[in-house]
Amino acid sequence: MNNKLQPVTRILTLLSSIGLVAVLFLPMWRIQLTAPQYPEGLALVIYPHKLGGDVDVINGLNHYIGMRTLHTQDFIEFTVLPYIIGAFALFGFLTLLSNRKWFYTVWTVLFVAFGIIAMVDFYRWEYNYGHNLDSTAPIQVPGMAYQPPLIGFKQLLNFGAYSMPDAGGWIFLIVGVLLAILLVFELRKTVKITRKLEIKTAATAALMAMIVSSCTAQPEPLKMGVDACDFCKMTLTDPKFGGELITKKGRISRFDDMHCLTGYMAMGNFSTADLKSVWLVDYANPGQFIAAEKAILLKSEKLRSPMAGNIAAFSTNEKMEAVKADYPGEVLAWKDISK
Repeated sequence: MNNKLQPVTRILTLLSSIGLVAVLFLPMWRIQLTAPQYPEGLALVIYPHKLGGDVDVINGLNHYIGMRTLHTQDFIEFTVLPYIIGAFALFGFLTLLSNRKWFYTVWTVLFVAFGIIAMVDFYRWEYNYGHNLDSTAPIQVPGMAYQPPLIGFKQLLNFGAYSMPDAGGWIFLIVGVLLAILLVFELRKTVKITRKLEIKTAATAALMAMIVSSCTAQPEPLKMGVDACDFCKMTLTDPKFGGELITKKGRISRFDDMHCLTGYMAMGNFSTADLKSVWLVDYANPGQFIAAEKAILLKSEKLRSPMAGNIAAFSTNEKMEAVKADYPGEVLAWKDISK
């Protein structure tokens, strides 16, 4: 099964990896604060490795409501995040070089999982800073919390807080969605290929079974009172007479009398080229068959077969002679009656 990536996946993998390198130098998130006293607004800009924007002004405002001041060195995330993003970018380039679906799958699953974990961590950070307030702060509003929204807008006293991805964040988000879509695309391709292989395998197995069956097809026991003759359509009643005709495709036709068997062949119900073998019931051993060309035949009016063919088949001359003593008649071979 082909484990290589589709060309479109490889191209977008390259672009995604380059995009992740760019994320290292771009702001990932932005929290924008608006209020009447700040008509131009205040912005807290979050990079992979630092805090930027109006950090000092926001810290001054936070002092009045009891929120902790914000400092880059207080967050371990800014220490490890650049390395994690860089590792994902490198993983993308390695995926491109390996050109293997399993490698791409691992990269995508890890990337999406990290994105979810990062958002959970960001929410936890916002919650702690918005709820753990200084009890001695100059401005206190009972029951009030100052947690910014994870994404979207929220009113905090006279400030409106907007939280949204910045350039790097949008790139990161687009890469995650793109990788997930491409993974589904690749997996669907794999499933289709697998199904085609399964269908081909099943078809091959069925064909082989038909070939083996046709090559090894043997006569099946005649069921008295159940099976019907394929020529006269009468139910089989006498286990000492009858026979079977087998085609190269393994189809078996059943007959209750030699007369019916030869009549069926004479009517041209099948092509002679399709005939594989003819088997005759052993008169002396009912339930057993003899290959027609090896059988010794006795035709006697006293035998009284079901459809008046009055011909019995024997595996040996001795068995035929023993019956002939009571049912005198003409000794024949298969070629004499199958002309």
